[in-house]
Amino acid sequence: MNSKLKFYQSIRFKIALVFALMLMLTLECVGAVFVRQLEHQNLNTFKQTIELPSYVDNSLSEQLVNPNHKKANQKIKQILAEVNNNNISEIRVIDSQGVVRGTSNFDNRNMIGQKTTDQMVKTTLVNNRSHAENVYDNSNHTRYYVNIIPLVDNSNNNVVGVVYLRASLESVYSNINSITLIYLSAALITIVIGLLLAIIISQEITRPIEEMRKQTLRIARGDFSGQVRVMGNDELGQLAGAVNNLSIRVEEAQESSDSERRRLDSVLSHMSDGVLATDRRGNVTIVNNMALQLLGVEHEDELIGKSIIDVLDIRHDYTVRQLVNSEQKEMILDMSNSGSNLILNAYFSPIQRESGFVSGLVCVLHDVTSQQKEEQERKEFVSNVSHELRTPLTSVKSYVEALSDGAWQDKEIAPQFLKVVQDETERMIRMINDLLSLSRMDAGTTKLNLEYVNINELFNYILDRFDMIIKKEEDPKKKKYTIERFFTKKDLWVEIDTDKFTQVIDNIMNNAIKYSPDGGVITARLLETHNHVIMSISDQGLGIPRKDLGHIFDRFFRVDKARSRKQGGTGLGLAISKEVVNMLGGQIWVDSVEGKGSTFYISLPYVPYEEGDEWDDQKDQN
Repeated sequence: MNSKLKFYQSIRFKIALVFALMLMLTLECVGAVFVRQLEHQNLNTFKQTIELPSYVDNSLSEQLVNPNHKKANQKIKQILAEVNNNNISEIRVIDSQGVVRGTSNFDNRNMIGQKTTDQMVKTTLVNNRSHAENVYDNSNHTRYYVNIIPLVDNSNNNVVGVVYLRASLESVYSNINSITLIYLSAALITIVIGLLLAIIISQEITRPIEEMRKQTLRIARGDFSGQVRVMGNDELGQLAGAVNNLSIRVEEAQESSDSERRRLDSVLSHMSDGVLATDRRGNVTIVNNMALQLLGVEHEDELIGKSIIDVLDIRHDYTVRQLVNSEQKEMILDMSNSGSNLILNAYFSPIQRESGFVSGLVCVLHDVTSQQKEEQERKEFVSNVSHELRTPLTSVKSYVEALSDGAWQDKEIAPQFLKVVQDETERMIRMINDLLSLSRMDAGTTKLNLEYVNINELFNYILDRFDMIIKKEEDPKKKKYTIERFFTKKDLWVEIDTDKFTQVIDNIMNNAIKYSPDGGVITARLLETHNHVIMSISDQGLGIPRKDLGHIFDRFFRVDKARSRKQGGTGLGLAISKEVVNMLGGQIWVDSVEGKGSTFYISLPYVPYEEGDEWDDQKDQN
């Protein structure tokens, strides 16, 4: 940190500058008001000095009504000559017709008898109102005061003319400028003197502040020597004493704060997970709420003071020295023994000072239950895929080897072997296609072609196809079954993907047919709730054991594996059905009693509306 400041950056300069600016602003405001009032007062005084006596106005009015213009003009000339006012530059007399009848300016005598061109004179003759204004003459750069006064006939109060009076204002403004210059000079001298005084005063005020600044900079560098001089008992003196006291306290607390700061930094950096901190003996000193939840403890008092190897139940495997010496930085903790199903990943980090002394240990607990479960499911999935593909591949390999050994020459056996190879190949292709479909659904790349469909007609259409298969089946060895329907008569319009929904019903119906006894009845139902459409398909098969109900929608899961594989199932149909229904915003579940059959339910979101509402909305829009 730079301890040297330039003068214009220091507080003493800022105090002096603020004082000077305030003084300047005050003097400027006072000067503006003073000059304005001075100008106004001088102008009013000047205007009063150039006013014509009332008898002059009356005399001029009498001459303007005189029918003898020549004699009247002579009299007007005489009256104007008698006016003795050095401030007046010119006086003109103009009759009601706008003709100049007289002027006091010898140079403008040629205007007598001519029509005036002054617009304000004409306006005064019409309005019978006096007019006064300040005029600036650009030809000689002189300011004038012009006053036009109407002359009225006392007998009938008619306007008989006007008096045009013009006076120079240069003497007035010259006086004002002189006074203003004197004021500005005095103000400038006052500002300079005030600035010097402000600098001196601010320097005396800021001297203790400068000493305190230097002392705080030394404290920031770790140098606690030196004291600030206390020059009084005012606020600055009290502040200086506080800085001296702070220097002593910081020096005393420096050593202990370093250790605490490192410990708190380690704890705070892992607050999103469970955190345990210990002393150098391995006894727990700090524990956060997340650690209490993960360890199944309600109050931290149950853990404070206990050894961390007892808290984590690892005393039989590790010692505190091994954890402190970083011999074991990470481990997996199975909490099933404590009544919890959590799997935790524990990270250990020692707390060391700069000297290398280990003052404690930090343990961070991270819940990896879901990751471990996903890893286990992934392993099981790979194992199931390998097993499911190995069986048909082994069968294909065996039949191909038999054909290669000469069985292809046997006209009776060869077609049977080829038929088996073809069936197994088709089953593997179906399995791979199902796996690809599930993979796309998991990745979120499957697109739905949603449309509003009458679910009654679509469900009936799918079941009609199975009825048609029953009617066309001529093989007496094939099992027979009957489909019964219990549907609501109301049209239910649901937004779904028709193709994928058809695939779901086909999967459930095929399972119902496979596991139903010969002559069995498959019952399909459709009903409406407040905001859902519920479909169910029931069979009279062997049913599903209660222990397997929770896994029926798992991939490659079969209740009767041998029979399912023999019938060509891939074990992925129900898994695909569940994914499709979830994508449509619905739910699928099963209810089964072993030995009595199974019922699969599908619930889809449904928003009821009266038939014709959509057409009414379209009419309103049109």
